[in-house]
Amino acid sequence: MKANDLFDLQQLQGAWEQVEYEDSGISNPPDEHGAPGALTLIQGQGFRVVTLEGELLLAGHFTLDTATTPKSITWIDSMGADAGKQLPASYQLQGDDFVFIAADEGQPRPTRFRTGPGETLRRFVRVSQHQAGLGD
Repeated sequence: MKANDLFDLQQLQGAWEQVEYEDSGISNPPDEHGAPGALTLIQGQGFRVVTLEGELLLAGHFTLDTATTPKSITWIDSMGADAGKQLPASYQLQGDDFVFIAADEGQPRPTRFRTGPGETLRRFVRVSQHQAGLGD
């Protein structure tokens, strides 16, 4: 893994709360992988999405490539409808703000942060360990 990839991977570690969701051009449609207050927990190259009650909504892993413009992330869910599929995505990470746009498997990696058919955009803000109920 390249140094820039490692830096971004370190910056992604922790708990994130989704603040925006767009799917195929529609803002905030019903979201089967999210719930009010749900957190995305990133540890290493793995992720879990859990409700406030601790219910697991989604899990999987990802790979980063900071050499592309915009930066690339490939999501691989370990459960649900997309389990095992490689979902090509682009991301922006600035401090406590993280956004990605992913396409369905087999589609080109999106490079604009506006969705078209078969694309999903999620925007997150970092949540402190204390806010996430994970201790400090």
